[in-house]
Amino acid sequence: MALVQEYAVSRHTVREALRRLRESGLVDAARGRAPKVADSEITQPQGALYSLFSSVEASGHHQRSIVRTLDARADGTVAFRLGLEESTPLIYLERIRLADETPLAMDRVWIPARIAAPLLDADFTQTSLYRELDRRCDVRLTGGHEEARAVIPTAAERVLLEIPDSSAALAIDRVGELRGQPVEWRQTVVRGDRFNLHTDFTSSDRVAMTVSDRQYASLQRESR
Repeated sequence: MALVQEYAVSRHTVREALRRLRESGLVDAARGRAPKVADSEITQPQGALYSLFSSVEASGHHQRSIVRTLDARADGTVAFRLGLEESTPLIYLERIRLADETPLAMDRVWIPARIAAPLLDADFTQTSLYRELDRRCDVRLTGGHEEARAVIPTAAERVLLEIPDSSAALAIDRVGELRGQPVEWRQTVVRGDRFNLHTDFTSSDRVAMTVSDRQYASLQRESR
């Protein structure tokens, strides 16, 4: 009713406008709950093995992927990064990742075919790479490392990800490991206006910031 009064329009006009905003993901509303602007930013943890699929859903958004390429190929540069011979067959997957039907990221990943060949039969439209790697290949990554940096998107990336001219992007390079052996090389370009990285940290000064077992036992006795 406040919108009806403010804009001097009918209830039907307001309801139709809100319906379109809900469908676009810009407004969050449900029966018995006032409409509000949706939280469009996806938060992803650092220092842990995570899935962008899970990060999107954990933020309350619907995720989907547009698969651009899924094939077997050789890539000497990637093979070198994984400590393999240049001619080693690799499974290559390239996707546009969507959150509430809005482009979020372009994801490119290479995994040795000797462990990931069954992925060629997977439909990655609405599932995660790690889920299919576990289910189809019995492979669960145990660690790895990555680095993130701010980049200026290419013209093609701006079009594919619908990145505004005023926004930058994040480039995330990841090496995933299986018991210390590199088995995944991933390059992801993420919209900077819809994504942030989150890190929890503690002081490196363990003497100042921790309590020894003896001190802890003493404090426990005093608290009694």
